[in-house]
Amino acid sequence: MDLSIIIVSFNTKQLVDDCLSSIYRTMYTSRLKMEIIVVDNISTDGTREMLVKKYPHVVTIFNAENVGFGRANNQGMKRAKGTYIMLLNSDTVVLPDAIDNIYSFALTHPKSFVGPKLLNPDRTPQTSCGPFFSLPVVFAALFMRGDRNGLTRWSPDETRQVDWISGACIVAAKTSFFDDLLFDEGIFMYMEEIDLLMRARRHGYTTYFYPVSKIIHLGAASSTNKRTGPVLNIYRGFLYLYKKHYSRAALDVLRLLLRLKALISIAIGYVIGSDYLKTTYAEAIRMV
Repeated sequence: MDLSIIIVSFNTKQLVDDCLSSIYRTMYTSRLKMEIIVVDNISTDGTREMLVKKYPHVVTIFNAENVGFGRANNQGMKRAKGTYIMLLNSDTVVLPDAIDNIYSFALTHPKSFVGPKLLNPDRTPQTSCGPFFSLPVVFAALFMRGDRNGLTRWSPDETRQVDWISGACIVAAKTSFFDDLLFDEGIFMYMEEIDLLMRARRHGYTTYFYPVSKIIHLGAASSTNKRTGPVLNIYRGFLYLYKKHYSRAALDVLRLLLRLKALISIAIGYVIGSDYLKTTYAEAIRMV
């Protein structure tokens, strides 16, 4: 088996259907020997029934509870038979030649983790790689709109070695993941890939952004709260990363930055009458 494609689903029936359809459509003439594994976190929207009926050749793992993104991917990787593994979000649509291209690149970079160029549904670039979250990067992300102005997230047009790539699609040799580089199951959702790639760097691995391969990514499809959830996930993710990877002094500075961001946002919420800002960042500041 050349490649195992692992997809985690949670109440995203139509998205999973669209994702699987795009894989089979674009891989119809491919010579790659591949398998698809879908790990479902107890969906109740008919996802499981659809998989059994419409995609009988897909390997399925039906969890009895929502075990989170990282643990579900680990389950899929432990079942995988492919020499290489592609971790693919359910809210993606694979474009022609994307899988063959990224597999070929990964094959020639066996000590690397590789991510494609992600596109929005309108085919505009989606920033999906960047530098690790040092304190200056965190400051830029929180106070300088770093994600929007290219300070903290990128979508280059050339192949580039980067610190991290989006977990929406990651390709690497199976042996790489099993070099003590499975997902940290203490992270339920958000920044799992950052933690993994930080550990990979220490193990001597590189990370590549490979824009020749293109995949459409909708984003945040499984989030239960599309507005408050992302902010709280950012706070939760930063705190977890710093507790695990950085010094106590760096963690203290991070907490200061997160509190300041929350206080400023709450103040703005009162000025402009935004209940969203007031309630979201009140909850965020309690996490710090």
